[in-house]
Amino acid sequence: MTTRTRILTGITTTGTPHLGNYAGAIRPAIVASRDSNADSFYFLADYHALIKCDDPLRIQRSRLEIAATWLAGGLDVDRVTFYRQSDIPEIPELTWLLTCVAAKGLLNRAHAYKASVDKNVETGEDPDAGITMGLYSYPVLMAADILMFNAHKVPVGRDQIQHVEMARDIGQRFNHLFGQGKEFFTMPEALIEESVATLPGLDGRKMSKSYDNTIPLFSSAKELKDAISRIVTDSRAPGEAKDPDNSHLFTLFQAFATPAQSDEFRSELLQGLGWGEAKNRLFQLLDNELGESRERYHQLIERPADLEDILQHGAKKARAVATPFLNELREAVGLRSFVAQTQVAATTKKKAAKAARFVSFREDDGSFRFRLLAADGEQLLLSRNFADGKTAGQVTKQLQSGQPLDVRKEDLSFSVWLEGECVADSPAFADSAARDAAVEALRIALTPIQE
Repeated sequence: MTTRTRILTGITTTGTPHLGNYAGAIRPAIVASRDSNADSFYFLADYHALIKCDDPLRIQRSRLEIAATWLAGGLDVDRVTFYRQSDIPEIPELTWLLTCVAAKGLLNRAHAYKASVDKNVETGEDPDAGITMGLYSYPVLMAADILMFNAHKVPVGRDQIQHVEMARDIGQRFNHLFGQGKEFFTMPEALIEESVATLPGLDGRKMSKSYDNTIPLFSSAKELKDAISRIVTDSRAPGEAKDPDNSHLFTLFQAFATPAQSDEFRSELLQGLGWGEAKNRLFQLLDNELGESRERYHQLIERPADLEDILQHGAKKARAVATPFLNELREAVGLRSFVAQTQVAATTKKKAAKAARFVSFREDDGSFRFRLLAADGEQLLLSRNFADGKTAGQVTKQLQSGQPLDVRKEDLSFSVWLEGECVADSPAFADSAARDAAVEALRIALTPIQE
């Protein structure tokens, strides 16, 4: 089994996406999600939005617009896991578990908090004036977003590297305190996209809502044309040579054109193409690029129930990973079922001295399987069929590697999953208490094998 790289990207829901967002983040992320070696998680960071915005209508509208933008842009929800942060209750619970191990000194050094304190001091205010606990502790929420799904790579701008480093620090602390030699959390790495385009706005500064210089992404063709007409240019008349390398209009054109189109446009500007016609060329290029996506966007906006269904499906996929993992973390910190704890203590005390064991065998059809037997011979797991003994051996090795077990309960039995595939099943139990006790027994049974 090959391990795919898990990549996680959050999109804060506090505004309407513009052309700069699309070229700088949305388009490259959608292209990256098509990589067959990537296991991509994309989420609407609506809990994060509450830190920055206290307008409920704006939050709600932004969630709708941003979800529609990503889907209209071509995000394939069958290939990726696309969900709302607020639909995953395990995330705030993990945030609290991590808050309990996160050092206050670490959070004191967070850039956003320090910047707010410095601004207050400069203006003679109390250092913590206007600073909420949301702002102060949101690096822990971000750590929970990342660590919940054990992301390997987190694409961020340079100003966000610190948050990935803090997630590593907090995850390492949890592993050290509760892992007993087991690494619950993968250590994430920041993925810096040096080549991501930063588009100029209408006035030449970075395109940003705070400068009110944005070009709308999926508004009407007329509004797009009107915005382009307001792009600031120099005073050179038609027939005079223009300097493409110092033209914001050319920079925008280049971000969406093929190399051949860019070369032709550059040549025409040098030969004296008028700015009015140049703006018309940019409009035609963007209208062709965005026309179909714009139509899909408005269809989605008008059918919010369809968007809700898509996001609920994504939440179900995300929770299939998050729920069993959080159960394991709860057990690690001591938040355990009294019933399971009592039954396991009674049935596994004598087993601890002897190791559980894997027994491999071959079926009549030539496939390979294995059983996991407890020390007393009780069968805990029966594997699915594997084409060859080598693959079956690799699975048993992974189960013994010390990685967090992905155990999924269903009715009165459970199954064990690796990398999104079911590899083994338990027998059926008399009741849910017996099933839960068996899950705990499975974890204990594997412990001597892992050591």
